[in-house]
Amino acid sequence: MLYEDLNLVFRSIRDLCSQDLQRLVIDSKEDYEKCIEFCSTYMPHLVNKIELHDIPIPIFDHYGIELDINRALDRKVWLKSGGYISIDQTEALVAIDVNTGKFVGHSDPEETILKTNLEAVKEIVYQLRLRNIGGIIIVDFIDMAREESKEIVWNALTQALKSDRSRTKILKISELGLAEMTRKRVRESLVQTLCDPCSYCSGKGYTKSPLTICYDIIRDIQRLAGNQPNKKAVHVEVHPVIYDQMFEEEGRYIEEIEIAYQVEITFKVNPKLHQEKFNIDLS
Repeated sequence: MLYEDLNLVFRSIRDLCSQDLQRLVIDSKEDYEKCIEFCSTYMPHLVNKIELHDIPIPIFDHYGIELDINRALDRKVWLKSGGYISIDQTEALVAIDVNTGKFVGHSDPEETILKTNLEAVKEIVYQLRLRNIGGIIIVDFIDMAREESKEIVWNALTQALKSDRSRTKILKISELGLAEMTRKRVRESLVQTLCDPCSYCSGKGYTKSPLTICYDIIRDIQRLAGNQPNKKAVHVEVHPVIYDQMFEEEGRYIEEIEIAYQVEITFKVNPKLHQEKFNIDLS
């Protein structure tokens, strides 16, 4: 088990008492000595499990941890066959979708689907542990026509989860190919630990398209100009991307509004604005 932060290191000392963790490797000599001192006093049987990483190669590079962390933060995880799973975490549940992707496989589609689903089972269980995913989990396997195929996949999933420390409960795969399960939440997920919600999209995972924002602006101008007919000038402040979109494709609407409402519309570009935000003033 590898940690760079001392607080996490001391937490992992407690986990060393379990059979799942064989050793603790630390790349800070100071933190290593503190751990050895602590364990020598309170848990002497753990001293031999603590190692100092004293070679010049960074600890995450040496053990390949960086690659696993990047994979654990990605929505899509590729399988060796060319298929992939996508993992989406919401407040209510975690949805995992299995896809054949680039995998063509055998001439029998059912065999291809079964092979992909079985490969996905191993990766799903690994990702559940790696990402510390808990709560309600819905796995959308590729639809299988044969009941025996569903049984094979369900048995593989049940067997793979036997080595999981967290308590799990799995229901049979439904006719729609969904496997519902719960996994005891032991600690925060890896995403919650390492990441913050996107400051730009506020954690939604998407933003309105420039075209949609342009139509929002057009409707707001029409609304404001119609409610205040005595105003003759409209000043609009927008993000540069929205400005480009407006005059590349939607400029004719601006001309039509100017004629219909007898106003002059001017635009000001502000690169500091959020792409979805804009300001409209009438004078």
